[in-house]
Amino acid sequence: MVPATPFLLVLFLALGAHSLSTEKCSLTGSWKNDLGSNMTISKVRETGDFTGIYFTAVSASPKKIEKSPLQGFQHLHPLSQPTFGFTVNWTFSDTITVFTGQCFVDDNGKEILKTMWLLRLHADKLGNNWKST
Repeated sequence: MVPATPFLLVLFLALGAHSLSTEKCSLTGSWKNDLGSNMTISKVRETGDFTGIYFTAVSASPKKIEKSPLQGFQHLHPLSQPTFGFTVNWTFSDTITVFTGQCFVDDNGKEILKTMWLLRLHADKLGNNWKST
């Protein structure tokens, strides 16, 4: 009689293997979002850290939009679609934005970043803290 646990594991691996991406998603390079913002990420180092430039197409600041530096970190593990996070220090305003997300490879081999972000405005006093994030 064949033990059920190893058989189920082998069956799971056989059936589930097709859904795992064999293509590795790389953050390095230029990215453009659906609003027209552009981001360029330099090479991701062996430690997972990276730097780059973000040029947003959207801003509530009355000042001219400028390229802003970013610093981030990618989770290094054997999976091909890594999670990451980075911070943008906006050079034209008193705000900072943090992004977190994951790099995916779709069925056509296209790399896609899915992110969430949180923007922090400068608060002039403690009482205004609640409306600054």
